[in-house]
Amino acid sequence: MIIEQIKSIKGWNTGRQAGTGKVNRFWMMIALALICHAPAFGSGGEADSRAEPLADELRGRFKSESFSLGILLQTQGSFSFEDTDFNGGRAWDLGSTRIDFRGTVDRNFTYRVRVYFLSQQQSIDARVGYRFSDNLQVVAGAFKPYLSRELDPSPANLDFVRRARMVGAMMNTLEIGASVLGETGALRYRFGMYNGSGVAGVTAIAEQNDNRFLYTGRLALVMEPSCGHGLELGVNGAYNGSRDEDVGNTGLTSRGGRVLYGVYASYDGPLLFGTAEFMQSRFDVAGAGSGEEDGHAEIVAPEETITGMYTTLGVRVAERHALLVRWDYLGFDWRGDTSDRILLGWNYDPTTLVSFRVNALAGFSDHAGTQFGLSGVFQYHF
Repeated sequence: MIIEQIKSIKGWNTGRQAGTGKVNRFWMMIALALICHAPAFGSGGEADSRAEPLADELRGRFKSESFSLGILLQTQGSFSFEDTDFNGGRAWDLGSTRIDFRGTVDRNFTYRVRVYFLSQQQSIDARVGYRFSDNLQVVAGAFKPYLSRELDPSPANLDFVRRARMVGAMMNTLEIGASVLGETGALRYRFGMYNGSGVAGVTAIAEQNDNRFLYTGRLALVMEPSCGHGLELGVNGAYNGSRDEDVGNTGLTSRGGRVLYGVYASYDGPLLFGTAEFMQSRFDVAGAGSGEEDGHAEIVAPEETITGMYTTLGVRVAERHALLVRWDYLGFDWRGDTSDRILLGWNYDPTTLVSFRVNALAGFSDHAGTQFGLSGVFQYHF
């Protein structure tokens, strides 16, 4: 068909004339070559720029159903424009550095071991599980509880350099216990029972056996419309009966009976993505307040309510680039401390294994006033 179209060009039939015919035939052959090879010209260079033969070789050697090896190496930098500990002060850090082994073995049993080598501590995430079906499994060991949407992603896949502050203020990133994970249609559920005191070494694990537990639950509706748009709506709830429990990194201690609840919405599209989440935790503060009843001294503990929320919005400005903005709020009722943070982020993935995240922060606090900082992470994730 291409030949017939070219023959219809004015000058083909008159090509018998010596000068004009040779010129027309010459341009006809150039046009034919361009038409036939234009797709190769457009796609060859693009395909070559995206090719990652060494990454594919690594995956072929170390990723399989029965055994999969994962490695995360991070180097972080933080800088506060004032000489304070805002945003971690002015320092370099190893971030999250870990080795991950996991797989599925015969009769649907699963295993996973992650060893974290951090700049300040070393911890382990180890679990075994059984998969009843593709939609239902149970896992037991030490792992992240399903308490917050912001806690779910791996450190390698965070939107910003660090998680929203409410995660560190209200929960432990690792707990020891068991969870049931399942889904039915568009509904996903997570129910778990844990010791409720985190993972802080063998001695601390032994001290957690106080016959009081952390109970968690999540229900989420996952909608996946066409054209690459996805939406998830969820609700989280938890009750921790453990006494004298350290509440996150706040320096506060719960007398027992702490409750935690929240909701979230997460959207992911071809161009835009984002998450909004609200969470609160209520508990009686141990070691604070005093009173008197019937002539006998009695501790009257005040109730603290921690409120955290954030909203993240991101846009993919190119195939390997994304720009983000986040509002992060954290407040304490009894302690009387509230603060807001605005974060701007740029994420760049030069390859599928290497990425950069750079953040600019502004903090607005009742006590510390207004502060500014920068942070960044350079990582390798396989």
